[in-house]
Amino acid sequence: MTFAATVLTLYPEMFPGPLGASLAGRALREGVWRLDAVQIRDFATDKHRSVDHTPAGGGAGMVMRADVLAAALDSVAPGRPVLAMTPRGVPLTQVRVRELAAGEGVTILCGRFEGIDERLFEARAIEQVSIGDYILSGGEMAALTLLDACIRLLPGVMGAASSGMDESFETGLLEYPQYTRPAIWEGRTIPEVLRSGDHARIEAWRNAQAETDTRLRRPDLWERHEGARVHPPSGAQRRNRNDKS
Repeated sequence: MTFAATVLTLYPEMFPGPLGASLAGRALREGVWRLDAVQIRDFATDKHRSVDHTPAGGGAGMVMRADVLAAALDSVAPGRPVLAMTPRGVPLTQVRVRELAAGEGVTILCGRFEGIDERLFEARAIEQVSIGDYILSGGEMAALTLLDACIRLLPGVMGAASSGMDESFETGLLEYPQYTRPAIWEGRTIPEVLRSGDHARIEAWRNAQAETDTRLRRPDLWERHEGARVHPPSGAQRRNRNDKS
């Protein structure tokens, strides 16, 4: 199955961009995934090909029109999740990335200006997604980020099937520190445990480092990780209660 991505944008020339290089680019050329960048202005109905207008109620900037965006969305074959890249969306997680990568593909709407007429989200099934608590010039860079996260998980894209499993966020923790040759660089030595050949010690060290770094750098992740360890799934709780009865 080929992973199909349709991107609705005012700047189709931005695609595939960096996704045309490295592993994603090779996978694109080999047909592992395909990309269709659609110009939103093609669905405007006036002679000026207008896609935006002033905000209702006043204010600075312009707002993307629901009628034009709906026409663009309706031109795409149904069946794939539709995502809008917006800072007002739900934060993207590795769990959601894996779900998307396991499907047939995605349709991505790239916002611009002050945002999108809210009526579009009321009228169409659109998942609003954010890639972080900051503002970009438009949704295109966010769309590239989301696609890169998905494409690297497609079968055959990464060299080893396990390459994507032992990384930050896959286990709920940040990844442990990495080292490579030379053994000594500017007076700094690779930790002895990594040169010991003792796989049990190495695994224990890596787990400890991942927990320490997560606790110090991402207390939000650490809190969720600790909560998951302390509180078993509801099914397990029910089983435990049943065992005692």
